[in-house]
Amino acid sequence: MRRTRDLAARIMAVIAFLILVSAIGPKSPAAAAGRAFRDCADCPLMRVVPAGTFVMGSPAREPGRQPAEGPQHRVTIERPVAIGVYDVTRAQFAVFARETGYETNDAACDWRAPKAHGRSIDQGDHDPVVCISWEDAHAFAGWLSRKTGHAYRLPSEAEWEYAARAGSSSTRPWRAGNARDFANYGADACCAPMASGRDHWLYTSPVGSFPPNAFGLYDMLGNVWQRTEDCGHEDYAGAPANGSAWVSGGDCSTRIVRGGAWFSPLDQLRSAVRAADPAGFRKSDIGFRVVRLVN
Repeated sequence: MRRTRDLAARIMAVIAFLILVSAIGPKSPAAAAGRAFRDCADCPLMRVVPAGTFVMGSPAREPGRQPAEGPQHRVTIERPVAIGVYDVTRAQFAVFARETGYETNDAACDWRAPKAHGRSIDQGDHDPVVCISWEDAHAFAGWLSRKTGHAYRLPSEAEWEYAARAGSSSTRPWRAGNARDFANYGADACCAPMASGRDHWLYTSPVGSFPPNAFGLYDMLGNVWQRTEDCGHEDYAGAPANGSAWVSGGDCSTRIVRGGAWFSPLDQLRSAVRAADPAGFRKSDIGFRVVRLVN
């Protein structure tokens, strides 16, 4: 009789556990939002950004607005995605180049010794790598994917803006105040480098030199323009509403860059700013960061 009671108690405990698991359900990917991780010692530090909906583009009255930033439209990022906490650094790109033998073969803009108007840019290992074409960035993401077994890629333009805004709908994600306390950018009149206040770098600054946004991401605005997956389009008419890269129509010989750089005036440091550059174009103020899907 005692054994029967013990067996019945065990069965009831198992049933209670199964009911609890059923009620809780599997852990949602969104539960990992905010988590930071690195897939290998030389890999970029990534942070999980939650799914969500935002308004992409700029309102007609935003100072500095360009026609390419409209029409405003709602976009839903349908699932969490991990995005680089920082732009890819020279040190990280150097590991990729060493392990793969990758060569950019561009004497005019060499990531190992970048120049601006004939002057050398003094960079360290923790500065963002520059002189990077869209193809170079793709090659780096492909190497990361093979190395880690996870799918790395460039962000879509919508993913980039969602991550840059970090829940804000204002011109820039930071509070009112001196913009040079929050980003590395150029002279007020386009286009030349400038150092002032906390922004004491004429050219690139080490990644993470300024405060992060609300998603914990650094240098989304300023320092270097960042490459995205999307083809060049004159505006957002017909743009996807699901956060995917817009790679149909438009001019796919060009690709969208976002965020402004050390060379840019303040009106180009806005969450909505976008420009289209040739995919093979390399310049000392263009870099990139990567994203990967999370389970």
